[in-house]
Amino acid sequence: MNISYNWLKDYLPLEMNPPEVASALTSIGLETGTVEEIQAIKGGLEGLVTGEVLTCEKHPDSDHLHLTTVNTGTGEPLRIVCGAPNVAAGQKVIVATVGAVLYDGDKEIKIKKSKIRGQESFGMICAEDEIGIGSDHSGIIVLPADTPVGMPAKEYYKIENDYILEVDITPNRVDGSSHFGVARDLAAYLKQAGKPSDLKRPSVDGFKIEDLTSPAISVEVKNPEACIRYSGITIKGVTVGESPDWIKNRLTMIGLRPINNVVDVTNYVLHELGQPLHAFDAGKIKGNKVVVTTMPEGTKFITLDGTERILTNQDLMICNIDEPMCIGGVFGGLDSGVTENTKDVFLESACFNPAWIRKTARRFGLNTDSSFRFERGLDPNQTIYVLKRAALMIQEIAGGTITGDIQDLYPVRIEPFGVDITYKKINTLIGKEIPVETIKSILTSLEMEITSETPDGLSIRVPVYRYDVRRDVDVVEDILRIYGYNNIELSDHVRSTLSYQAATDKSYKLENLISEQLCGAGFHEILNNSLTRSAYYNELTTFPAANCVMLMNPLSTDLNAMRQTLLFGGLQSAAFNIKRKNKNIRFFEFGNCYTYKEEDKKEDDALSVYREDYHLGLWISGNRTENNWAHPDEKISVYELKAHIENILLRLGMDMEKMIWENFSNDIYSSGISIASPSGRTLGTFGIVGRQLLKMMDIENEVYFAELSWSALMKEVKKLRVTFEDIPKFPEVKRDLALLVDKNITFADIKKTARDSERKLLKDVVLFDVYEGKNLTPNKKSYAVSFYLQDKEKTLNDKQIDAIMSKIRKNLEDKLGAQLR
Repeated sequence: MNISYNWLKDYLPLEMNPPEVASALTSIGLETGTVEEIQAIKGGLEGLVTGEVLTCEKHPDSDHLHLTTVNTGTGEPLRIVCGAPNVAAGQKVIVATVGAVLYDGDKEIKIKKSKIRGQESFGMICAEDEIGIGSDHSGIIVLPADTPVGMPAKEYYKIENDYILEVDITPNRVDGSSHFGVARDLAAYLKQAGKPSDLKRPSVDGFKIEDLTSPAISVEVKNPEACIRYSGITIKGVTVGESPDWIKNRLTMIGLRPINNVVDVTNYVLHELGQPLHAFDAGKIKGNKVVVTTMPEGTKFITLDGTERILTNQDLMICNIDEPMCIGGVFGGLDSGVTENTKDVFLESACFNPAWIRKTARRFGLNTDSSFRFERGLDPNQTIYVLKRAALMIQEIAGGTITGDIQDLYPVRIEPFGVDITYKKINTLIGKEIPVETIKSILTSLEMEITSETPDGLSIRVPVYRYDVRRDVDVVEDILRIYGYNNIELSDHVRSTLSYQAATDKSYKLENLISEQLCGAGFHEILNNSLTRSAYYNELTTFPAANCVMLMNPLSTDLNAMRQTLLFGGLQSAAFNIKRKNKNIRFFEFGNCYTYKEEDKKEDDALSVYREDYHLGLWISGNRTENNWAHPDEKISVYELKAHIENILLRLGMDMEKMIWENFSNDIYSSGISIASPSGRTLGTFGIVGRQLLKMMDIENEVYFAELSWSALMKEVKKLRVTFEDIPKFPEVKRDLALLVDKNITFADIKKTARDSERKLLKDVVLFDVYEGKNLTPNKKSYAVSFYLQDKEKTLNDKQIDAIMSKIRKNLEDKLGAQLR
C-alpha cells in the first residue's frame, strides 16, 4: 500500500524525514520497502525564477518575435528573445534561465544560450503549459505586479515534492491500511521514543442535516449475518465534475486515477480512514429503497467493468426494490454509479462479514481496495463517523444538501474485546522486565482501555478495529513492537530444549542419500505444488475424485484440491520441458500426498478420514543416449526405470530376492508392476503411463512413471538388521541353459522354479538373452539363463553340479513345459 508522506503529516506533525519514518514503521511491524520521491511538477521548476520585463522591442528580422531585457534579480538584466504576443514592458513573468530543464512529456528541453534570427537570447519567458502548471499556451504567464523579482518559481507556486512509502500490510493488520491508521501507530511509537506528537483526527463537527422534510432513501437489511452494519445518507443537488487539484494530486500520488469529485471523495476517505464507501446515483434507486440481500442462484449482473457475472445465492448484493445494483463490499454495478448527470447521491458506509466478502471476491476473481479491507475485518463502530466525513467533503467540493435522517441498521452492536494479562507473562514472553508504567503507557497509546488493575496485571478492552488482538499473547506482541525489538538485550546464554527423533532423522538421511544417488544417475529433482486440479481425478478409479481433499476457498479451479499422487505434477513438468525441446526427461520428487476416505471415519476423531503419506516419484522419457559418436541413439525403456527402482531398494538394504513383484494394468498404467514387501505391505508401483493420461497432458512421447511410498519403505527399513559374513573362500560355478517356453511364461516364473528346486547352493539366476522370431515354434520364445552355484564350505564337484542342474531342468520341464534348445 502506498502512503504519502505529506498526507501523513496532516494527522501527525513529523520532524523525521521519510527514510526515518520508513525505518520506524518497519520496526513496529508495518514493513516499509521503497521510499520514492515524487515531484508534483516534473523537474520541480528548478532553474526557474520570477523576473520583470524592463524593455520590449520588435525583432528587426521577424514579425512576431520581440527583443526583451529581463531583470531576474541577479545583477545584469538578461537579453531574451520572446515570441509570445502578450509580452510587454513592466510585466512580472516566469523566466527559465540558461541550464534549466523543461519537460514536454518525457522529452527534456534544456535551456541554452542561443541565437534567434541573429539576436542572442539568454533564457526563456514561459507559458503555463511549458512549465507544467496548466494547459494554456496562448501567451506567457503574467504575474501580479507586486510579485518579488528573483524568487524561485517553486517557492512562488509553493511546489512541494512528496515521498511515497511502500508499506506492506500483513493480513492481520488491516487497521494499518490507511493514512490515519499508519499515523496512529506512528504516534504510539513516537510517544514511546520520547517524542510525543498529537494525533489529529479529521473533524466532523460541521456535519448537520439541512433538510428533514424531503423523503430520504430508506434501507432494509435482509441478511444480518452477511451485513453487520449498514449506514447511509442522501445528499441532493450535487454538481458532479472535476475534483480540485489537491484531491487529484493526492490520489495520483498514491497511484489512483481521479474520476469525478464524488467518486474521488469516496476513494480519498477510503485511503484516509480505511473505510470503503460507495456512492449511488439516488435517481437510479428504484422505489427509493436500498435492500441488502442475496439473489437467486444464476442471476446475471453486469459490473462496473462491463463484465456479465453469474451470481450465486451466497453473494451479498446491494439492491433496489427491483434489481441488484452492486456486489456488496466488492464491486459496483454498471448502471447505478455516479455520472456527470447525477444530481442526487446516496452514500453508503457499511461493515460486511469478512468470510462472505472473501468468498465472493475469490469466486469472481476480483481483488479491489474495498474487498481487500472488508475481507480482513473492519470496525463497524466507525461507519457513521466516516459517513459524516465523506458527506462534508462532498458538500465542500460538489455542493448539495444533506437530506433526511442517517439510515443506520446495526442489530447487534460489537463491543471492544476484553483481555486479561499478567505482568509475569509479559516479561516472560518478551525476555525482559519492562516497567509497569511503560506497559500502561504503550497500551494507552494503542487506544487500549485499561478497565482494572491489580498488582499482578491488567484487564483491558481492545478496540474493535484491532481484529488481530484477541489473546494475552497478542497484547504482548503489540507491547513488544512498540517498545522496540532492538531494545531487548541478548543474553550471553542460550536456553533451549532439544529433542531428537531417530526415525525422522534416519528418514531424512536416507532421503538425501537416495537423492544423491538419483542425481548421480542423471536425474533432476523437481518440486511441485501440493495443490492440484480435482478434474484430473474425475475419470479415475485408482484415485477416485471422491477421495480428494478439497479446499473450501480455492484460489482457482486449477488449485482446488490436495494431490492424491505425484503423477500429475511430474507430467506437467515433463510437458513443460518437452514443449521447450528438452525431450529427454529424468525427474524425481519427494512429496506428501493426501486422501480422504469417508469409510475410515471415527466418531471421536474428526481427522480420521484424512491421510497424509510421503511419496517418492520418478519419471523418465525420451532417449537413453542421443547424438553420441560412439553409440547409436537408444530410447529409454521401462526396464531402465525398473533398474533405478531396484538400485533404490538395494541402497535401502532390501532383500531383492524376497520382494513380491506382480504385473497389473489400470487407468494409470497401460502396463504396470506393483512392489510389495515379504510381509505383503505395498511399497509402490511403476510402469508405462496410459495414453489417455498422456493425451490429457498434451504429451506425445512414452512416459514411464514410478511411485514409491516412502513412509512404507521407512517402516520396512526399521525392521532391517545389518549382518556381516566372510567373503566366500570357494569359487562359484556358472551354468547356462537355453530354454524354449510358451510366450506367457515370464523370467520371474523360471527364477522362482529354480529357487524352489535348490535353495542352499543356487546363489543367483540371471537372464542374458530373449529371442522371439523365425526358426521357433509358434507362440514360443527362448530364454538364455545363467545359473550361479556356490558352496561356502567346499568346492563343488561335477557330480554335485550335474545333480543340481538336472533337478532344475526337470522342474522347469514339469512345471513350465520348458524345453532345452
